[in-house]
Amino acid sequence: MGKRFDLLVFDWDGTLLDSTGAIVDAVKASCRDLGLPEPPDAHARQAIGLGLADALRHSVPHLAEERFPEIVERYRHHYLSRDHELHLFDGATEMIAELHSAGFLLAVATGKSRMGLDRSMSHCGLELYFSATRCADECYSKPHPQMLDELMAEFGVPPERTLMIGDTTHDLQMAINAGVAGLAVTYGAHPARALDALSPLARLPDIDELAGWLRTHA
Repeated sequence: MGKRFDLLVFDWDGTLLDSTGAIVDAVKASCRDLGLPEPPDAHARQAIGLGLADALRHSVPHLAEERFPEIVERYRHHYLSRDHELHLFDGATEMIAELHSAGFLLAVATGKSRMGLDRSMSHCGLELYFSATRCADECYSKPHPQMLDELMAEFGVPPERTLMIGDTTHDLQMAINAGVAGLAVTYGAHPARALDALSPLARLPDIDELAGWLRTHA
């Protein structure tokens, strides 16, 4: 049976990298540094997947615009202090290697900066498996479709042969906006009910289930 998809596009944080807790902690610590109320965890998690500036605006909506450089600096300080501790979800490396060997084109579309993604991919040892990546500081932030549009154009793959895999509604809405199928995972940032509302092809609870679905359905 032939492959349904040629291009598999993965989100990074919360989908391949186990970083959701570190992101939430960095947002809350940044607020403490600036003497601001800490957002509830669920509110901070909702912004994961957006570009950093958009995510912080969502998490701290009442902060004056002129103070955003301060909170961005504090966020980077706190997140980078733990960056070296973060690892891929168990089984992610094996899944990506298997998909690469099976002949899929693999790409990443992320809310991280280019510097942040390159550092993280190098640390995790996955950079050789991915043919292309797009980041929030070189494209419009999710859910704008630019990242997916550019990746499809780069490889000449049409929307019906492209699959977006992510843990947030921003990932799934980006897929809808680009006219591509979306696949959801629930071990990351956003709850199952919110993901289901955007009608992904499936919703998987862990990396093993994700790998199995991709092995048999992609």
